[in-house]
Amino acid sequence: MKVGLYFGSFNPIHVGHLIIANTLYDRTDLDEVWFVVSPQNPFKKQQSLVHEFDRLRMVELAIGDHFHFRASDVEFRMPKPSYTIDTLTYLGEQYPQHQFCLFLGSDNLAHFHKWKNHQAILDNYEIFVYPRPGEAKVFEHPRVKTIDAPLLDISATFIRKSIQEGFSVKYLLPDKVEEYILDRKLYH
Repeated sequence: MKVGLYFGSFNPIHVGHLIIANTLYDRTDLDEVWFVVSPQNPFKKQQSLVHEFDRLRMVELAIGDHFHFRASDVEFRMPKPSYTIDTLTYLGEQYPQHQFCLFLGSDNLAHFHKWKNHQAILDNYEIFVYPRPGEAKVFEHPRVKTIDAPLLDISATFIRKSIQEGFSVKYLLPDKVEEYILDRKLYH
């Protein structure tokens, strides 16, 4: 089975994440998309993250019964911060029958050379790149494929700030995720 890995803090997961995942699933030869919830991204500050189990639950609620999508907590059992190459190696050992590839926003290409063992990722994994606002960087490599996807500028930072300030986030989040955030009083 060919599995696309969509890594993220998902703090919180929003409709932009879902639109990108669905577009990449639809326009590639993937069998499944796994949303890999990262407990701690080495390039982001820890303070603004709600608990990893809350973020995992929101991903589960967001994807619902979409049978091509899965929520993954694989990085919860790994050393922190999470490095993509370590997760890929672990998943390859656990699921040798699967072929894994990555989803990457074009904004991450500017920093890709800073990733741990980035050359090993390029040498061994297919990377599907989706466009991000303000990023037009082209990355020439036979394993990197740019996918035509909607250009979305929905940010979890904007959503968290809106919640803190008491503004509506309707239509930015799946309804069940919005309900979960309100019930648990997250981001207040």
